[in-house]
Amino acid sequence: MSERRDPWPQRGTAPLPPAGRPEGARGRRILRRLGRQAEALGADRGDHAPVVEIRKLWTVFQSPGREQVVHRDLDLTIERGEVLSLVGGSGTGKTVLLRQILGLEKPTKGEVRVLGAAPGELSAKGTANVGMLFQHGALFSAFNVLDNIAFALRELKVLPDVLIRDAAMVKLQMVGLGPEHALKMPADLSGGMIKRVALARALVMDAPLLLLDEPTAGLDPEGADDFCDLLRGLHRELGLTVVMVTHDLDTLFDLSTRIAVLADQRVIVAGTAREVIACPHPFIQDYFLGGRGQRAMAALHEHPEADDAAQVDPDGAAGLAIDVGTARAEAPPRERSGPWPPPAATRS
Repeated sequence: MSERRDPWPQRGTAPLPPAGRPEGARGRRILRRLGRQAEALGADRGDHAPVVEIRKLWTVFQSPGREQVVHRDLDLTIERGEVLSLVGGSGTGKTVLLRQILGLEKPTKGEVRVLGAAPGELSAKGTANVGMLFQHGALFSAFNVLDNIAFALRELKVLPDVLIRDAAMVKLQMVGLGPEHALKMPADLSGGMIKRVALARALVMDAPLLLLDEPTAGLDPEGADDFCDLLRGLHRELGLTVVMVTHDLDTLFDLSTRIAVLADQRVIVAGTAREVIACPHPFIQDYFLGGRGQRAMAALHEHPEADDAAQVDPDGAAGLAIDVGTARAEAPPRERSGPWPPPAATRS
């Protein structure tokens, strides 16, 4: 059985901060203090440069007698403030690319730059640039909720204990959980609550870039909708740049302002949903214009009020269902085998 430990034993049984929205007066004071700390730590976040730049990236996995090339000369630019979704078939390296942006893996060759620096690096004074929500939460099972959220701040070893505790409480309430959950252990949480605690942990360093690996995986439809609403609100209010891997078409159309499709060891197209669907690649025709894709787009078209992404990108997901038939009619017959693009002699 997991040991239930108090992350701040010197505080003993001191009461938790009272419930309330983080945008209240007390929450604003805490955030201002945290902002001054972050400024003092020297975070360098240019306002106009791309958040992520990937150039000529190769990922090669070696095994005895075999070499597997996952990415070959892959290029991708992610601009500030967008929600970019990575889609592709199994084995196309979507999660590998997330891990390379985060700095958990290094590409075989090529360059990945996050806010102008190599990924995963902390600045000279210790400020993180990237937050990560792992597919299954990846909470520390021996830490309670507040300890999980505060972990990165405590590891800096430069912030006052009171500030760390208050900042963790603000993030907890920011993701829709009250202070009554602060001392619970991960084993006591539902799947949706685990996702929210993991999201709070990803946000606690106020990183401008948030990476999401299958954010709605394992959630029931209502839970997935609620989590999408939460992500959409946080993206808007915090000005986050979000990179998301998802196989859930509802989540894809609900949140994305741009979609990048991985196939043939590279990004074959990156753009709005309308632009992606216009690409005649066989994978795209199967993925977006098959039965599941059409049902997802039709549902979105029937309930446009649920799609805030359309307010960001009027050519994005909200107008898709109108053009599905046209896109299918204009697309060439699907090719089940052979290289893409086809040899020049066979192109129309």
